[in-house]
Amino acid sequence: MRLAGSAQDLIRAVEAPQLKARLPRFGPGDTVRVTFRIPEGDKERLQLYEGIVIARRGGGTREMVTVRKISFGIGVERQIPLHSPFVAKFEVVTRGKARRAKLYYLRDRTGKASRVKQQFGEAGGMDAASAQETPEMVAASAAEAEARVAADKEKATAKAAEKQAAKAKEKDEKEKAKAAKKEAAKAAKAKEPEAAKA
Repeated sequence: MRLAGSAQDLIRAVEAPQLKARLPRFGPGDTVRVTFRIPEGDKERLQLYEGIVIARRGGGTREMVTVRKISFGIGVERQIPLHSPFVAKFEVVTRGKARRAKLYYLRDRTGKASRVKQQFGEAGGMDAASAQETPEMVAASAAEAEARVAADKEKATAKAAEKQAAKAKEKDEKEKAKAAKKEAAKAAKAKEPEAAKA
């Protein structure tokens, strides 16, 4: 039992820095809006996805949320890892009344029947525990921001180095081509008197 306990503690310690500190309180039936970071080459764009939470499972870094929406008359479900670095923002749009943990019955419903009753008069998106910023949270967010800035700087320096290397290579190739042309011209000039003699 000791070994199992210590292993779990070790896993928690490794996962702790990867967990997002500020997440809104939400559950099945709530309508959420998720902002994803989509990398495209060297750039990054943001993509919004809004739908109803029909399931929430797992814990720690493995916590997953299934969000369902109707897009052009077709039901689309997306499984979202809550603590993924590609999830830029997670916000609750409306709260819904649900008496089940899994709302899979919505898959068989269409039109008005697929709606979930809204819950009014409940306090905002954060619960008391997640709304208070602890020094650890502030330090973690500052460290994350610093790491991002450092990564961006590294990318910029790498790009500049690549450009300089490409320019130097191009210059060398041009110089080599010029030298080859000069040598060819000299060889042609040297051959001219020999041809005239003949």
